[in-house]
Amino acid sequence: MERAGSLIGKLKLSPEIADPETRARAAWTLAAGKKIAAHTLASALVRGTLVVEVRDIVWQKQLNTLRHFLLRNLKEALGEELVKDIDFRPMPPRIKPQRSETSRRVDSHGIEDPVMAMLYRQSKRLGKL
Repeated sequence: MERAGSLIGKLKLSPEIADPETRARAAWTLAAGKKIAAHTLASALVRGTLVVEVRDIVWQKQLNTLRHFLLRNLKEALGEELVKDIDFRPMPPRIKPQRSETSRRVDSHGIEDPVMAMLYRQSKRLGKL
């Protein structure tokens, strides 16, 4: 029985689906396992090297010791040796956009833009208005 990763490489699909980088990034979760994949992000495939973002230097050192096992798992998941090396790079966690707890305060003169309201208050203090 063949894995889906190897079958996708043989099929004639659209370039977005059959793209080697997309396939390698998708196979990372399967090859690394749930626990490791939760702390990492496969970001790019550059000349046969899969760039994987890790949380800190400790994760980088630990995963470097598992590199050979991870490469073997990637080869099994993809059905071919698409990834020849893995580069673990420590990256700070990305902060997602957040919603404001309160709505914007409207100035007493009806100015909604915070920058324009600040400029108006400053000019008022200086006696220009």
